[in-house]
Amino acid sequence: MLQIRKSEDRGHANHGWLDSHHSFSFADYYDPKHMGFGPLRVINEDRVAPGQGFGTHGHRDMEIISYVLDGALEHKDSMGNGSVLRPGDVQRMTAGSGVRHSEFNHSATDGVHFLQIWVMPSANGIEPGYEEKHFTADSKTGVLRLIASADGRDGSVLMHQDAALYASILNGGPALRHSLADGRLAYVHVVRGSLTVNGERLQGGDAAKLSGETEVVLDNAEAAEILLFDLPR
Repeated sequence: MLQIRKSEDRGHANHGWLDSHHSFSFADYYDPKHMGFGPLRVINEDRVAPGQGFGTHGHRDMEIISYVLDGALEHKDSMGNGSVLRPGDVQRMTAGSGVRHSEFNHSATDGVHFLQIWVMPSANGIEPGYEEKHFTADSKTGVLRLIASADGRDGSVLMHQDAALYASILNGGPALRHSLADGRLAYVHVVRGSLTVNGERLQGGDAAKLSGETEVVLDNAEAAEILLFDLPR
């Protein structure tokens, strides 16, 4: 079964300094039909104004992945980590038994555009952890590049869940196919551009939920960038 979620149907909050679209219920946006998909709980598309950001706040029992699209995102946390993330950077923070962090737009003049992704871990109370890696555009072009996985294989960041996250940049070329094992779910989030997912046309901000399918077929891409999640039920 294939279900399409259009970009304009997402939750939306504009706080002035933050313009955010929520793929799943989050904060003041609540929709019982969109509480998550498998262990995937949050995909927020955030645009943060220059010099603004999220002050120090706490998280527990969540794998938090940041995927930077444009600009520079400054991160600090209670584990002593501090860095500035730029396009191509992927950050994984295991909140586990408890962590506090802040996220700010590092630039005084330019906005920052990023995706914040939450995945529920396979167990609670995990020791907090942090990891970041850079994935070049070339490494994602025309292929499904693994960027997060349960075992950190192929240079991906490690997340504490039986899931895999792939990124791809596509513009024409042959179709990409991703096989799904029996009982697995897939979620495709279109970051930008357009393409077909199992024959259905999607635009930037759209998403496809797949259950009971044997493969995901990505084709007919036009300046597209996507994230593909391979998930347990």
